[in-house]
Amino acid sequence: MSPNERSSPGRGRLLWTTLLALAALAAGCASPTHRAPVEDRKPPVVARPGAAAPSGPASSASGASAAADGAPVKPPPPGAENAGKPGYYSVKPGDTLIRVGLDNGQNWRDIARWNGLTNPNVIEVGQVLRVVPPGADANGVSTRPVAPPGAVEARPLDAKPVQAGASAPPAAAASSPPPAADADDDLNWMWPAAGPVATPFDESRNKGLDITGKAGDPVLAAADGRVVYAGAGLRGLGNLVIVKHNNTYLSAYAHNQTLLVKEEQVVRRGQKIAEMGSSDAERVQLHFEIRRLGKPIDPARLLPPR
Repeated sequence: MSPNERSSPGRGRLLWTTLLALAALAAGCASPTHRAPVEDRKPPVVARPGAAAPSGPASSASGASAAADGAPVKPPPPGAENAGKPGYYSVKPGDTLIRVGLDNGQNWRDIARWNGLTNPNVIEVGQVLRVVPPGADANGVSTRPVAPPGAVEARPLDAKPVQAGASAPPAAAASSPPPAADADDDLNWMWPAAGPVATPFDESRNKGLDITGKAGDPVLAAADGRVVYAGAGLRGLGNLVIVKHNNTYLSAYAHNQTLLVKEEQVVRRGQKIAEMGSSDAERVQLHFEIRRLGKPIDPARLLPPR
């Protein structure tokens, strides 16, 4: 027997033992009591802008986390639901309530009251303000001239006074009043200062007339009305007076050195309301504006010829 033949039984037993060990190892790996741990590696769901958020508890948790991690949601400015509607105005950077009133032909105090503003000095960009009286038609506000207190009742020249104790004659049937716009347009304008016009009206560069003169020259009310602003709260206009003649027309008098009237004061055509000066101006001048429904118009169209 050769040496190779003598060693065959030993080699066979070694091979058989190895096979049994491998089988046992395979059986142990397949046992459920030795299962390998499983880790969920699904990527997190990221919501795209404009995409609908998934529903369910997981989505609620992720939404709360996103709200906590992101910037706080800023509430819309007051009155935003009225943006773009007739009779409303959206506040722009640099606006003040006085400016809003001037640009919309209204008394700034009225605008504050209509919008319930507790502090008229605090308005924010984007805030939407009512600039017509509540209940008024924003497309055609019914107006009447601002009459000074104690105005005398107008009567025909041939009317006879009624004697005490005598019965008054029956009143004639009232005719329908003329359109409000026509009544408002019927104002008796006069020049607010005697000096020459240095700069005429230009819709884009000069919203009124610049009338020159000497410091202290009188500045006169161009028509009957009521003072709705007297102060220096509008940058670039210096000491300013704004007179409301009716709900259609305002007039503005800027760059004065002295103001002689107060807000809510009734003034008459030709009354001295200020003295000419150079506040916020490079020279002594009166900057005079007439605004119809808040829009600047050329005063020379309404003022009498000189």
